Amino acid sequence: MTQPTAGGNNRPAGCIVVVMPRVTRGFVGRRPRDSRLPPGQYDAGDQWPVLTAERAPHLDTDRWTFRIEGLVEREVEWTWDEIGALPRERWDGDIHCVTTWSKFGMRWSGIPVDDLLEAAGPLPRARFVVAHSHSGYTTNLPLADVTGGRAWLAFDAQGRPLTREHGGPARLLVPHLYFWKSVKWVAGLRVLAEDEPGFWERNGYHDRGDPWREQRFQGD
Repeated sequence: MTQPTAGGNNRPAGCIVVVMPRVTRGFVGRRPRDSRLPPGQYDAGDQWPVLTAERAPHLDTDRWTFRIEGLVEREVEWTWDEIGALPRERWDGDIHCVTTWSKFGMRWSGIPVDDLLEAAGPLPRARFVVAHSHSGYTTNLPLADVTGGRAWLAFDAQGRPLTREHGGPARLLVPHLYFWKSVKWVAGLRVLAEDEPGFWERNGYHDRGDPWREQRFQGD
């Protein structure tokens, strides 16, 4: 038995249809041999593809906040002006998207997540975080992947403020993992003792997403 699907195609009953992220532009590139390129990736060159599971929200910085809550000594929330007063640092390097593009030599500016977590004081049993966006998107990360100088709350890329389509006014930057972990329009972190899968992880993506191990989907 088959069931009709959008576009007039028939599929066997019970089949699983995987919904891919929204692709809006820049999804072209080449696949050179390069030691900086993880397996299965291609060099996007000057392009910075825009992919998202949702439409980019319009955020007013007058009402914007970033909050750390959960297993912490004290929950902390910053306004846009308060977060803007904190010291920033620069990170230069490459980013890798699970949809197989990589972009080399990016320049980012942001606040180390270490500094933000220090203000909240994670409790000894804390081992994971869930990052969530102002649009409701979530992703899970081991605490070890957002500490030790490995993650930032980013505001600028390539010397310019982040555009809305690229997650502005602020996004999470976790460049050593596939880029779906670098939450756009980030609103905060919830600190946990146990892992709690986020949006894509509940829909078949790998829990961690290491590009060098090609951890794209569950079981990779």
